[in-house]
Amino acid sequence: MPMPVAVYVLGVGVFCLNTAEIMVAGLIPGISADLGVSVSAVGFLVSVYAVGMVVGGPLLTIALSRTPQKTALLWLLVVFVAGQTLGALAPGYWVLVVARVITALAASAFFGVGAAVCVRLVGVERRGRAMSVLYGGIMVAQVVGLPVATFIEQHADWRTSFWVVDALAVVCVVAVAALVPAGGDTETLDLRAELRVFRSPRLWGAYATNALVIGAVVAGFTYLSLIYTDAAHFTPATVPVLFAVYGIATVVGNTIVGRFADRYPRPILVGGLTAVTLILAGFALTVAHQPPTVIATVLLGLIGLPLNPALAARVMSVSNAGALVNTVNGSAINVGVVVGPWLGGLGIGAGLGLAAPLWIGAGMALVGLATLVPDLRRSETISPKS
Repeated sequence: MPMPVAVYVLGVGVFCLNTAEIMVAGLIPGISADLGVSVSAVGFLVSVYAVGMVVGGPLLTIALSRTPQKTALLWLLVVFVAGQTLGALAPGYWVLVVARVITALAASAFFGVGAAVCVRLVGVERRGRAMSVLYGGIMVAQVVGLPVATFIEQHADWRTSFWVVDALAVVCVVAVAALVPAGGDTETLDLRAELRVFRSPRLWGAYATNALVIGAVVAGFTYLSLIYTDAAHFTPATVPVLFAVYGIATVVGNTIVGRFADRYPRPILVGGLTAVTLILAGFALTVAHQPPTVIATVLLGLIGLPLNPALAARVMSVSNAGALVNTVNGSAINVGVVVGPWLGGLGIGAGLGLAAPLWIGAGMALVGLATLVPDLRRSETISPKS
């Protein structure tokens, strides 16, 4: 049975919002020169976005708890458009910081509400596949969104890149209004019921797994450019090609995991986390050699971030899969996004070399694998019907 069109619409929304999150990485020179701030100050715009998603997303979801899900999605997109517009018009650095916080709040809550809507539309039996479409927007943002935004900045300016994403967000508002069906009385968030779910140790265990796994992957990914040029001695011109290969691998892996996440959740999670641990450790051991580096790049793309649908399905299997639960899951993932690169940077700063982030990532993945153990002892572990 094909996915409802509305699920793909929400996937496009995630693509748009995630492009806004990561696009700054390709716009750093232009923003720095235009606003007269340092490169590190522009880099802070990435961090403040992640922090806004971690802290603000759940609060905004609670604020919208009595709002029907479709209406909430529309309001969140409108808030995002307002923030993105403010960013495009920003006369100075701190206005741009405020704009980033606004868009981060809207994006985090949109992910959570969007995931809840997907489950409502397809049912628990196909939630993993639906999550692969939704989170596929994140993968495509890396392959298409970031390079296109960077290309636009290089041939126009960074504000034009902001405007293009803003225009796509407006299209998403229209598409959600036209194509996402309302859910009637079942659309509103039962806040008390959702808060009760947070008493579950299994839910917090799932959050811990997700933060550790995504943090492990991002710990290595953040420093890939340096690893390619300074450790493996690829030419700078080869780096974009390697990133493109990585991005394509994530899209392929996401599609594969999404198709099997509902039927084989346990093998995917156990096998995937084991593979990520071994890939990162093997990468660290062979970081100075080009062929193993290429192989590790492809494997990490195929198995790392594409675990997202299975990780999200596990969260839903131990909860009521409501909007707040899913938004906090996004916050947990962003904790990993913040902590993984920070630990990797500490390793490099301590003089452990460019393999340090890979070893740190392998360690985080191994701990993430350990967090699965309590759930694996349960007979009903991450069953689609649980």
